[in-house]
Amino acid sequence: MKKILLIFAIIIFGMSSYAQDAVIQGGVTFDWLTITQEQRDTAVEHFKSIVFTDSKGDMKKKEFREKYADFLKDPDFKRHYMLASEGFTETDEYNICAFNTRGGLLLIYAIQYKNNLRNTYYYDALGHLRYVDETSENYPNFPYYTRQYRSNGSMVSAVYVESKDVQYIYEPDGKFKGIWYKDKMFNQKAKQILTRTNW
Repeated sequence: MKKILLIFAIIIFGMSSYAQDAVIQGGVTFDWLTITQEQRDTAVEHFKSIVFTDSKGDMKKKEFREKYADFLKDPDFKRHYMLASEGFTETDEYNICAFNTRGGLLLIYAIQYKNNLRNTYYYDALGHLRYVDETSENYPNFPYYTRQYRSNGSMVSAVYVESKDVQYIYEPDGKFKGIWYKDKMFNQKAKQILTRTNW
């Protein structure tokens, strides 16, 4: 009887400690729900300082247009649209993804050229540039950060990517939006606020 109780106790205590700290690939521990509010506030400010270190926030439209002049129109948009629609994800030259669909119709596709993995370009169905992701130098190694801009130069968001499973999301003004852990987003108070289905 003592052996059964001992095994039961080990299982119960082992499960409760697992529930508190889920270990992520690479040794990162997700402890957002169990750390103090002060620790969460410190983490939010720390990652914000990294993501916004060299950013002025929005770019002027002219600056954006000059910087991405070669990417404002996808010259091969019909082929890229077809590849993305049919579920292709990679060619020898680039990664491609059907990013936004509605009613079976592809609205936006993304291209990431293999000779410059730091930028991802999002195009509408007619090949017009809609968004650009700018990613930090250490990508694809973790951690890294990325900032997304609309084609008019306004910032959409900034993200500190700690691991495949953990991302800190900031609005253009630096306000903390939330932390994704796998398919759930939590706010600064550790309350779940969103769920995603594409994780």
